[in-house]
Amino acid sequence: MPDTTITKTIFINADVEAVWVFLTDRDRLAEWFHRADADLSEGNDYALFDVADDGSEVRRCWGSVLECKPPEKLVYTFTIEPLKGAMTTVTWLLQAVKGGTRLTLQHEGIGAAAGEGALPLLLALDSGWDAHLGRLRAAAA
Repeated sequence: MPDTTITKTIFINADVEAVWVFLTDRDRLAEWFHRADADLSEGNDYALFDVADDGSEVRRCWGSVLECKPPEKLVYTFTIEPLKGAMTTVTWLLQAVKGGTRLTLQHEGIGAAAGEGALPLLLALDSGWDAHLGRLRAAAA
């Protein structure tokens, strides 16, 4: 399967500075995505955690922050267990619009990273991003 990119754009009733905090601050990330081990900052590794059914903490996704240009652009590598360590790239672009923020997510490299299992993983990630972005919109507004 050729390389595939998931692209999502939403509008949020909050200014770009406020939305930026939800993308990079460990406590704000926990409100809509997963709890982070630290704030996301350029040049640093990160891990995002969730609580399993048995109450234990589980690492859900991890990578390295490649680019951090507040409050306009955030780029990081991203992997999850099904990718077996292969990295994809997530880019967040924030643009001020009248009354709020236009937020665009680009998740690249899934097809190359997943190989034969690309389509099921692509569908799962696509659905997952929809759910997370809905929670982000609600949390940031």
